[in-house]
Amino acid sequence: MSETLLKEVQEKFTKTFNTVPLLVFSPGRINIIGEHTDYNGGFVFPAAVNKGIAAALQKSDTGCSTAIALDKDSTVVFELDKLKPSKEGSWENYVFGVVAEIQNRNKIIGDFNIIFKGNIPGGAGMSSSAALENSVVFGLNELFDLGLTKHEMILISQKAEHNYVGVNCGIMDQYASMFGIQDHALHLDCRSVEAIPYKIDFKAHQLMLINTNVKHNLSDSAYNDRRSACERISELLGIEALRDATEKDLEKVIDKVTPTNYQKALFVIQENARTIKAAKAIKDNDLELLGSLIYQSHTGLSDQYKVSCVELDFLVAQAKKNKHVLGARMMGGGFGGCTINLISKTEALSFGESVSKAYKNKFNNECSVYFIALSEGTHLVK
Repeated sequence: MSETLLKEVQEKFTKTFNTVPLLVFSPGRINIIGEHTDYNGGFVFPAAVNKGIAAALQKSDTGCSTAIALDKDSTVVFELDKLKPSKEGSWENYVFGVVAEIQNRNKIIGDFNIIFKGNIPGGAGMSSSAALENSVVFGLNELFDLGLTKHEMILISQKAEHNYVGVNCGIMDQYASMFGIQDHALHLDCRSVEAIPYKIDFKAHQLMLINTNVKHNLSDSAYNDRRSACERISELLGIEALRDATEKDLEKVIDKVTPTNYQKALFVIQENARTIKAAKAIKDNDLELLGSLIYQSHTGLSDQYKVSCVELDFLVAQAKKNKHVLGARMMGGGFGGCTINLISKTEALSFGESVSKAYKNKFNNECSVYFIALSEGTHLVK
């Protein structure tokens, strides 16, 4: 959590609205393993991180509400009874969506002011959107004493994204951001929306993210295509979701699906199993096994699910050449964004430098390196 970020938001709020605000910090997240398993009813392994969104809120007596995004130097004034989605891609939709979904639950809120700013790297796939949604719902719950549970809050955040932002996301991002525990990852069952926290002792190792700084525009259509392929195969198997299938079950329909879709379904079944093995590896303090599962995850995402790209594959190949990296894989939906790397602490800086150089030579583009720690979920800052 960044003290300077909170201080900046607090000072700006006091100066702008001449009143002392409530302060909320809501983190971004990483996912250690378990990609594209969420919408298949399966398991994921996310954790909240020490980068996120700081928000300052307080009630307003001006007859309207004001939201200010400090990052974007952008202000929007709105009335609570006249909310509708703004133009596509506007940041205010995250705020409007949360307010609208709270009101849909017949919870009464009054006018309020909010100022927020984040330090989650853009395009890194660390869920700044979930962090923003959670900061708004958490702050309003506190401000107007709404009595919402954390579970209700993340469903409000998810619905806001579906109905106001137009992204049909799963629940992982909101869950990890809200329920994060310092030094823990959450083995989350996306069907029951319940998680078992696992304390991770990285010992002489740490997590490092490398951002390709690219986003190939295939991502939305490819996501929808893969989601519908998984749903069709589940239907063929007569099950609710691929989380209920074994590799043996899948063989029964091999002649009814295309080879590429067969591989996609196989990946989901195998990836789901990997998250369960990863939980055991963490419990047994077996970082080598965890690293190996992370590498396997990337191979599956690249070769079977086909959501990687040359830049991500290049970064993972560089990691494999370095014996100090126990595991690396693409993280997130794919076609760009970050790799997550489990690397020896003493070697992290030099690896970051050598990879950045190699990446620049290969693609004539800069990659960015971030170090993160597993941290607490959305909370009030005293």
